[in-house]
Amino acid sequence: MLKHALLITAVLAGTALPTAYSHASTRPPSAAVATAHPLATEAALRVLAEGGNAFDAAVAAAAALAVVEPHESGLGGGGFFLIHRAADGADLVIDARETAPGAATGDMYLDARGEPVAHFSQQGPLSSAIPGLPAALDHLNRQYGTRTLRDNLGPAIRLAAQGFPVTAALSARIREDARRLSPAARKVYLPAGRVPSPGTPLVQADLARTLQAVAARGRDGFYQGPVAQQLRAGVFRDGGIWTLEDLRNYRLEQRAAAHIHYQGHRITTAPLPAAGGVTMAQILAMLEASQWPPSDEVSARHLLIEAMRLSYRDLAIHLADPAFVDVPAARLTARSYLSELANSIAPQARSSASLDIAAASQSVERGPNTTHFSIMDTAGNRVSATLSLNRAFGSGYMPPGTGVLLNNQMADFEDAPLMRTANGVLQTKANHIQPHKRPLSTMSPTFVTGPHGVFITGTPGGSRAITMNVLAVLLHINGLDVRDVVGAPRFHHQFLPDEVQFEAGALSSEQLQELRRRGHRTRRIAEGFGDMQAIHWDTRRGVVEAASDPRGDGVAKVLHAR
Repeated sequence: MLKHALLITAVLAGTALPTAYSHASTRPPSAAVATAHPLATEAALRVLAEGGNAFDAAVAAAAALAVVEPHESGLGGGGFFLIHRAADGADLVIDARETAPGAATGDMYLDARGEPVAHFSQQGPLSSAIPGLPAALDHLNRQYGTRTLRDNLGPAIRLAAQGFPVTAALSARIREDARRLSPAARKVYLPAGRVPSPGTPLVQADLARTLQAVAARGRDGFYQGPVAQQLRAGVFRDGGIWTLEDLRNYRLEQRAAAHIHYQGHRITTAPLPAAGGVTMAQILAMLEASQWPPSDEVSARHLLIEAMRLSYRDLAIHLADPAFVDVPAARLTARSYLSELANSIAPQARSSASLDIAAASQSVERGPNTTHFSIMDTAGNRVSATLSLNRAFGSGYMPPGTGVLLNNQMADFEDAPLMRTANGVLQTKANHIQPHKRPLSTMSPTFVTGPHGVFITGTPGGSRAITMNVLAVLLHINGLDVRDVVGAPRFHHQFLPDEVQFEAGALSSEQLQELRRRGHRTRRIAEGFGDMQAIHWDTRRGVVEAASDPRGDGVAKVLHAR
């Protein structure tokens, strides 16, 4: 950790680390995979070794993670796939974000006095939005893959049907969340009524059958037919509001990726309803307008923290599903506006309470539990995908006979005039509940292209995901090795709560003391931030490297050409 602290100090103080390059490469010499679980990495590598491309491998990895990391993602959830197609250079986003059921209303989680009841939006089938991942697997495979969906889902089906060894992390999560699980889910994850110990095989026969239905019929195997009927029957019986029409009409969106230019690099990430495109652009533009970094370490951190604060204020006020809200994204990312914000940053921290939300909203015209993986093949196709159920095990609810844990992404909507989401992000009316609307997300899968080559990254982390990716971008741009980027200690500010959250090693005692003297409130977070998975193709040296976050159980591997 000391090594990482010294590296991040050098970079944030503006001292670029030395790098050595030779010839330029036009195609990656190797393929690479980095996922949050060894078995998902193995599944993706197997597909690549058998001749599949990065998109085939992404289908295999996403499905395998749905089996072996049921507390982080699954068929009952959704997410964002950022893809680069080497043939024409297109950067696209497959938006598989969940959507609110057709019967959803703005007051569905309020009590008789109009007060929000958190349990309603976070637990059980009433908290579940319509899943998007099965549609994404079918779309990605059909539009961009080279193999059959059955072949690409094969590793996940085998893992579900034959079982896999429970990790210590999964065992601990089952123990912690056992009381939240529905009877069908407890039957799967607590076989014989006991928490499985690490190494115990976990078999998910119902999930295997659901995956087989998707393999045979594509998206129709999930959103129509027997599986859809089982999903709807369970949800409706136990208090949810899904209909068969909601499932049948789920619409996946394919969007142009968001591009950000910073210091000679192009950062590519997901657009709305993922907040990363706007919020990362705001933070980086404020830094550039401030001629960041200044010469001293504390001022560098202070400026970055204040840029985080201001960008998350705008996130809270303005950002939402653009199909339902006229988000002033162009104005929010205009250089004139962001230069004004940068110039407003003083040597002393301002409290978030002093940045009145109503006044801020008039200044611009109105218009925890996730997984990530990164993949690149030798043609140069690449995928950065962040997937989620929201909380651990999502809603905790599994419709009997399906093996599918449902998300609780309805908690990511605003269900009162002003409140925080389940991830702690402050939300206002722009993100309120409406039928078929997508809740705002902080998932921000990212590519960076520039003098150092191609960098593919992303991380879970709830509201901290955007700032973690900003730190990774800054560290990469300044020449940090990919392993050190994913291992570097992290800090974060999100407007409210008004505090600098940090990991051990991110800030020295002297830096903490000086930041407090400047008016910052600080809080050390005991658990690690995120679980970053990254790949670096150094186009000058012709080398591909990959790294999995040391905070998690993931594995990153490079597949060298034979």
